[in-house]
Amino acid sequence: MTVHFVGVGPGASDLLTLRGRDIISVAPVCLYAGSLIPEAILAFAPPGARLVNSAPLTLDEIMAVIVDADARGEDVARLHSGDLSVWSAMGEQIRRLEALGVPYTVTPGVPSFAAAAAALGAELTLPGLAQSVVLTRASGRASPVPEAEALATFAATGATLAIHLSIHVLDSVVAELLPHYGPDCPAAVVWRASGLDERIVRAPLGRLAEAVGADPERTALILVGRTLGAHDFADSRLYAADYDRRFRPLGPSPRFPEGT
Repeated sequence: MTVHFVGVGPGASDLLTLRGRDIISVAPVCLYAGSLIPEAILAFAPPGARLVNSAPLTLDEIMAVIVDADARGEDVARLHSGDLSVWSAMGEQIRRLEALGVPYTVTPGVPSFAAAAAALGAELTLPGLAQSVVLTRASGRASPVPEAEALATFAATGATLAIHLSIHVLDSVVAELLPHYGPDCPAAVVWRASGLDERIVRAPLGRLAEAVGADPERTALILVGRTLGAHDFADSRLYAADYDRRFRPLGPSPRFPEGT
């Protein structure tokens, strides 16, 4: 018996990885985060599979489902939205599995920030504007953010920010970022990126809260940075005609001669 953690991506069923689909398609037990996993993903489960919604369950109750499956010798597909490497609560489950001696695997998924960037048609790192993307969040009841990771600290770098789980405190997010990015900095909010009900609001940072409105839905990502919708930036050197590189050696003494 094995527990297979699967990141199912941002919403669209065709953004589920082939590996993830194949795991789901043969798992006799599918334990899924029902508040976020679309029904189209569950349709890949085999006929007769036991589908368990983890949304109303405590960690102890989730582990009880897994222990019961272990006793039956049944593999479990443990489905989380997006990718498992951030804000998935996978770590605490793995810690308990290791204590029980239950084997597990991890299959990554398309992260929500990547799907949101795709929806915006944006490259988040552009020459001369930003070469870093910060994935972060505002403090919340479930997980406070360490003081050293305050939004203002990251904003001082000028990096592109992908701010998760924070739409409910959008006013305070904007207030914290304005001194660093200015009111004209491009910003956007993307709800349920890639899903059938995807929604996008673009606005300068100073007018973002007004554009979003007073009662935003919670499943959203805030993106802030000069790369969003930018057109005035230099081409990268990667494809420049005079750039000597391994796959296109140039000049009498190329850095990487052919055949090396």
